[in-house]
Amino acid sequence: MHVFFTGFSKLAAMVPYYWQYVALLMQVALAFLIGAGMIVGSRYIGRHRNLPVKLETYECGITPVGDARQRFSVRFYLVAVLFILFDVEVVFLVPWAVIYRRLPAIAGSRLFGFWEMLVYLGFVAVGLYYIVRKGVLNWNQDKADL
Repeated sequence: MHVFFTGFSKLAAMVPYYWQYVALLMQVALAFLIGAGMIVGSRYIGRHRNLPVKLETYECGITPVGDARQRFSVRFYLVAVLFILFDVEVVFLVPWAVIYRRLPAIAGSRLFGFWEMLVYLGFVAVGLYYIVRKGVLNWNQDKADL
């Protein structure tokens, strides 16, 4: 058995490094070919009749009324930014929670990781308090611009 592994390691040493990416390249090419095949197949197999009803704008089952270039309230953008903010918070919380038990060995102090995350959550709580006081999350009182 030892002879097999020794021969295999010699064979692996002779293979160029970029050959390790051949499987990945084949997978990407296969995914591209499948996608292109679906598009081409849909073009030749499917029926295409451009009726006026099919060419109309369709928005979630609601008949579109008015101009599509209307102004949106700043509230929509604030909610989007808040969503990103709290997603980033979770991005920082998950790795911390995964290694929480090993933090004393990494940081050198028993409660260092706990206090650091408490400070971080304090900043997030102050931001959330500001948001609630500003009225961003209160959709009943529609203000044009906050």
